[in-house]
Amino acid sequence: MFRSILLATTLCLAAPAAAEVPPFPAAFQSRDVTANGVTLHVRIGGKGPAVLLLHGYGESGDMWSPLAAALQQHHTVVVPDLRGMGLSSQPPGGFDKMTQGRDMQALLGSLGIERYDIVAHDIGNMVAFALATQQPDKIGRLVLIDAPVPGVGPWDEILKTPMLWHFRFGGPDMERLVAGRERIYLDRFWNEFSANPGRFDEASRQHYAALYARPGAMRSGFAQFAAFDQDAADNRAWLAAGNKLKMPVLALGGEKSFGPMMATVMRAAALNVTEGVIPDSGHWIMEENPTATVTSVVTFLESGR
Repeated sequence: MFRSILLATTLCLAAPAAAEVPPFPAAFQSRDVTANGVTLHVRIGGKGPAVLLLHGYGESGDMWSPLAAALQQHHTVVVPDLRGMGLSSQPPGGFDKMTQGRDMQALLGSLGIERYDIVAHDIGNMVAFALATQQPDKIGRLVLIDAPVPGVGPWDEILKTPMLWHFRFGGPDMERLVAGRERIYLDRFWNEFSANPGRFDEASRQHYAALYARPGAMRSGFAQFAAFDQDAADNRAWLAAGNKLKMPVLALGGEKSFGPMMATVMRAAALNVTEGVIPDSGHWIMEENPTATVTSVVTFLESGR
């Protein structure tokens, strides 16, 4: 139906990964913030109206450094690692996306942010959608990039895609299978969900593999997928009550990945959807075509100022 429907070294908290992705601008600060019972690692910089950037699986908030650099002049940019991922803490539960939406509410509240835009990718889409259902009047514009939302639109058809076998891959035995082999497991995502695997460079692969090799990180990652049934039930209940998102939504898909299907998904749950496709890109849009991605997102956000 469509090609490549997505999702498509132990460190301590204070240690850098073995290799570095492009750094955030020097003016950005990193800190750990306690929010909703979890400690979130967050990067904050810039000035002006707030934008929350949410990453997905196989990466961390570090993926957003090129977009953060483009936004910082006119926006306060907030970039957390989701619970259990990156350098955030790894609680035993709470990986359903409604709970993670409340993580973001608590984080933004602690920063004194009352109104904001959201840009999200992959599992970040699911957290962003939950947050948008919880605080619709606080969100100006919403950008969702190249991943489905559980229970929304053609979700049941998407689940039949063979490439998404990892949605049901989890639990103690699966953790044992990938222990010490995190790079092998993650290379599968970076290669199979890319139009251009070489653009997901070696330094980035080393960096993220090191983060996901931290004790408990793979368990937390698997828990993100294990929560999809609950996420679908929550979203379907919200839709069944006659709700739709009213804020402007930009639905971006990689040309060789989700493509225009991203807009199809969001039209099932939002009233004002703009469709966008990132050319010459698979799922990993910030690695494969960062220039087009940044241009599309910035143009959409600035059109609302």
